[in-house]
Amino acid sequence: MKKLMLGNEAIARGAYEAGVSVAAAYPGTPSSEILKEFGKYKDVYAEWSPNEKVALEVGCGASIGGARTLVTMKHVGVNVAADPLYTFAYTGVTGGLVLISADDPGMHSSQNEQDNRGYGRFAKLPVIEPSDGQEAKDYTKLAFDISEKYDTPVMVRVTTRLSHSQTLVEDGECIEPEIKDYQKNAAKYVMLPAYARARHVEVEKRMQLLKEYAETSELNKIEWASKEIGIITSGIAYQYVKEAMPEASVLKLGIVHPLPKDLIRTFAEQVETLIVVEELEPVFEEQIKSWGIDVKGKEYFSVLGEYSPELIEERLKNKELDNTLNLQNEIPPRPPLMCPGCPHRGVFYTLKRMKVTVMGDIGCYTLGALSPLDGMDACICMGASIGTALGMEKARGKDFTKKLVSVIGDSTFVHSGITSLVDVVYNQGSSTVLILDNDTTAMTGHQDHPATGITLQNKPTKKLDLELLVKAVGIENVQVVDPLNLDDLKKALEDELNRDEPSVIITKRPCALIDNTLSKEKYYVDIEECNGCKVCTRIGCTGIYYIEDDKKAAISNTCVGCGLCPQVCKFDAIKKVEG
Repeated sequence: MKKLMLGNEAIARGAYEAGVSVAAAYPGTPSSEILKEFGKYKDVYAEWSPNEKVALEVGCGASIGGARTLVTMKHVGVNVAADPLYTFAYTGVTGGLVLISADDPGMHSSQNEQDNRGYGRFAKLPVIEPSDGQEAKDYTKLAFDISEKYDTPVMVRVTTRLSHSQTLVEDGECIEPEIKDYQKNAAKYVMLPAYARARHVEVEKRMQLLKEYAETSELNKIEWASKEIGIITSGIAYQYVKEAMPEASVLKLGIVHPLPKDLIRTFAEQVETLIVVEELEPVFEEQIKSWGIDVKGKEYFSVLGEYSPELIEERLKNKELDNTLNLQNEIPPRPPLMCPGCPHRGVFYTLKRMKVTVMGDIGCYTLGALSPLDGMDACICMGASIGTALGMEKARGKDFTKKLVSVIGDSTFVHSGITSLVDVVYNQGSSTVLILDNDTTAMTGHQDHPATGITLQNKPTKKLDLELLVKAVGIENVQVVDPLNLDDLKKALEDELNRDEPSVIITKRPCALIDNTLSKEKYYVDIEECNGCKVCTRIGCTGIYYIEDDKKAAISNTCVGCGLCPQVCKFDAIKKVEG
């Protein structure tokens, strides 16, 4: 029976049908829904791991132990997991292991646009790329067979447009999970140099077999039409090509590494003009050119952002984009903002007022960098804030730390901030770290993590105590404050910034979207007291706005009663509704 599924739901279904019994991930858009959906199936184990490296290491262990295993992450997460990935490509698998890499062309919620097809070449892995929900399910299922047949982890690469679009997907038969016998095999799984050298030989043999498989696999297929133009493409770009260029012949690649050299040469010899349509990097194009085949690609298309059927039609047919569906007037820009009642808002408002240099991190709190809060100076990647602040201190001296903090969320701190904090202690840093503890992984949809005390499958578990943890690594100066109490927060910052020792301030308040206590308070603006100074709007909350005609502030219906704006009003014009 067919069901309407997100691409991510289809991947979860494909893994379940393949008999996967263990799955691990760190949430990251656009991959986050996969594990949540997979964890709903019966008799499976699924976990949110502290970071992507740990998730893959759990997957490696489960595979060595004989279980089929799924590991999912967004594209930048593969960088975190690259160390075990490269070596697990040498050891190979017992139970099949599939790694889902969810790439994000267009950077809808990411810090870069990297193209993870490149990992196939560098780590010597087969990479498979589906183009719709049905293929996402079928290819994921098939990937486990490939993994076990060729003794290799397999990467299934998807992009945001596929992960988050819905298509009809037909369920298939489920394989009963089978745990293969465990047999000690140090020569295969212990990567001492002597063993690793032998495994490298096996990797090269495997890649040769995979090249032969790619030539005849049904995942790579030619769809003949006019031979005036032949297009080589894969993934979601295939759907764009079919819509924009129905008259063209198409070589659709489902295995995007290794490429089928002979099949591509055969296709190229039978079309007048050969063009590669691939989002982001010219991965196919460069390899095809290296074989001496005349092909075009980036002469027409950018390496930036997502493509669309309209873009392909414009570039290949010299057709101007159809503007009939556009609005007559431009929509006013609506930059992303923190939610009403967000506990992080008071932190960035206070930091800005204190004119502190802020090394930021990845999370919804990164929005604190935007106006009107303007509360962040740098943000590199997950877990980088603490180390970046230490580097800045070493470059500019200890006195600079009197106006320097790093800011990191609770989930991100567990992900990869702990080791940086150890580095601060070990190498005698003196900066102040703010852990913005909102009791969830808010940016990707409120997933749990070790410091929430709840597992992915909603079971209570031992809760990681962040205050005890930071003390255990050597931080002696620790304060826990409510970030919606601005006076307490400012006092804590003044105390810790004036120290010559490292310190941590944990701003503890649940995410406004999971905290039901805020809505009990209601506020209004006393227009007799409001003088129109607009200070209350500088906190950047949609719960309060300014009426130009009246020269007064007003409370909107999005207010959740966090009580932040009354604290910044110098005229006591924002008052609580009594009764």
